[in-house]
Amino acid sequence: MADGITIAFGPLGPVGRGDVVLFVGDDLALAPAVAQAIGGGVADLVARAAASERFKGKSLSALALPAPAGLEADRLLVIGLGSEKDRAKIDWPALGGFTAGKVSGRSAGVALIAAGLDVTAANAADFALGARLRHYSFDRYKTKKKPEGEDAKGTALTLMVADVAAAEAAAKVSEAVADGVILARELINEPPNVLYPEEFARRAEALTALGVEVEVLGPGKLEALGMGALLAVAQGSTREARVVVMRWNGATDPNEAPIAFIGKGVCFDSGGISIKSAGGMEDMKGDMGGAACVVGTLHALASRKAKVNVVGAIGIVENMPDGNAMRPSDIVTSMSGQTIEIINTDAEGRLVLADVLWHIQSAYKPKFMIDLATLTGAIIVALGQDIAGMFSNDDALSAKITAAGEATGEAVWRMPLIPAYDKAIDSKFADMKNTGGRHGGAATAASFLKRYVNDVPWAHLDIAGVAMSSSASEINRSWGAGWGVRMLDRLVRDHYEA
Repeated sequence: MADGITIAFGPLGPVGRGDVVLFVGDDLALAPAVAQAIGGGVADLVARAAASERFKGKSLSALALPAPAGLEADRLLVIGLGSEKDRAKIDWPALGGFTAGKVSGRSAGVALIAAGLDVTAANAADFALGARLRHYSFDRYKTKKKPEGEDAKGTALTLMVADVAAAEAAAKVSEAVADGVILARELINEPPNVLYPEEFARRAEALTALGVEVEVLGPGKLEALGMGALLAVAQGSTREARVVVMRWNGATDPNEAPIAFIGKGVCFDSGGISIKSAGGMEDMKGDMGGAACVVGTLHALASRKAKVNVVGAIGIVENMPDGNAMRPSDIVTSMSGQTIEIINTDAEGRLVLADVLWHIQSAYKPKFMIDLATLTGAIIVALGQDIAGMFSNDDALSAKITAAGEATGEAVWRMPLIPAYDKAIDSKFADMKNTGGRHGGAATAASFLKRYVNDVPWAHLDIAGVAMSSSASEINRSWGAGWGVRMLDRLVRDHYEA
């Protein structure tokens, strides 16, 4: 799915036309096998060029120089790995992304062997994953061609490794994860006139080709189930609501209780009657980032044939302000039977999630539930755009999510859930109101969701800051980040696969 880039693996050896990528630490030493394969004079050439250009081999720095006579390649690209301390904790996806950025639009033989490093097959696969993710761009609606030479020929990388077969096997897993991330990015980046609830559901149905069972619930079924909160959000739009339930049954025991991922899928959020200000409203096409992550995660797990049972569920709506839209002071009844006073129609995502959470825990009895939602601007105020907020009723689940986030660079920070936040959403006229006011907005929203979770271990990830328009990184230059796919895949791999 990463169009425009091809990645292959091969043994270390002579290279043809294109770039040759070499890696050095702060001592500027080439691995002996690399120096021998590329040519004895290359090490001296690198040392002289580094002195001239004041290149110190710092982590994620690069030095480009013409290939010497006798070497068929066009250019040498020397990439720094830093000090011995830096080399002990290399972020391999980031290194792959940095490298791909430096050779974009070219062919390159990447000597993925460095002095003092034992590069494993897993390292090589992570490098390839980072290169794929860095190369992704969303430009299908641009009608003008790029300037001559700008990625015109695509990017072709040959990763030269010690054990080709092992690297290729590991890369099949990383490619599945990369495709899942890219699918999530595609969904987030699409404009809302293209990706509305019915179309989103149709794209989720494409997972059936991977063996995922997909059920699409339309308005009639949702009404029969009693999903009054979700339907209230959708009633102001001409686009009908959908709930999509995706099931991957990969565990040895098909009757084993599944794990569950639930995503908020507001394809466009105008705020409804409590309409948002015009400035930045165009970003609200990304208010379905949680649902995109769930679909991308199911794609990744099914593609790599994960040995686990998983339910993925997404509530897909538009929040629009027509004459039939829900109003502040309306009272709606959720699937749980609990009533909700609408205070602000722009606090709609929690209404969607409330019904989907209730349905999944009732129908599928999961081991745990994790919901992901671009839920509040308050979490961006608290944590910025590099860390997601996590609220949970279970310490063990929280610890596992935190560890998976640290391992993948998709970090979470646990936030508090205390009785005062729950009290803030009590209503004079209904069981609860849909907002607790300005203060502690992310926490009162999480407390609202907690009322729709019984004894199931549960975590809520508020990804408003990280799902879209987040900080650029070595593996992401896209507006829609596809955040969470790598972290959830790692969580499953480390803890829940047989």
